[in-house]
Amino acid sequence: MSKSQMRITLGVCLLALSMGALAQVMGKPGLWDMTSTLTWQKTPMPPGITLPAGIQSPFAPTTHTSQVCMTQQMIDKFGAPFAYSQGQENCTVTNIVRKPSSLTAEMTCTGRISGKTTIESSWPDGNTAHGTAHFVGAMQMGNSALPVEYTVESTSTYKGADCGDVKPMQLPAGK
Repeated sequence: MSKSQMRITLGVCLLALSMGALAQVMGKPGLWDMTSTLTWQKTPMPPGITLPAGIQSPFAPTTHTSQVCMTQQMIDKFGAPFAYSQGQENCTVTNIVRKPSSLTAEMTCTGRISGKTTIESSWPDGNTAHGTAHFVGAMQMGNSALPVEYTVESTSTYKGADCGDVKPMQLPAGK
């Protein structure tokens, strides 16, 4: 075998190995447990409003766990589940930058809650994902649009290929 043939063969083998490594790092389609914590940096609480003693603000940090189902198409596009506020309407994901074990993107939303979310997600292996979504925008409250800012941090753990009764996660459109 000539040196050229040897180099080509070695190059093809290295490419195959790197593609195999990429496939192993991506998340897996199926059922995931996602624990998310929402923290407000700027709430839509109208200025001058104070809560009575003993009443907790509806804008206090909140944590909840939910199950999400990811399809193969979602994994191919986004790599793994990522945090974002699913109550937003008319959202589009842009500037998607995928690396072997991470993703960054921006999500722009219009509607009652409008603004831009910066998304960061990483998956150290195919069974765990960590995400942060930072939103800056406005929330329509009556005739006023009040500035809001919040961060959603999440950790997701893969549970298995069968989603059971859990419907696929509704992800925003991506460009």
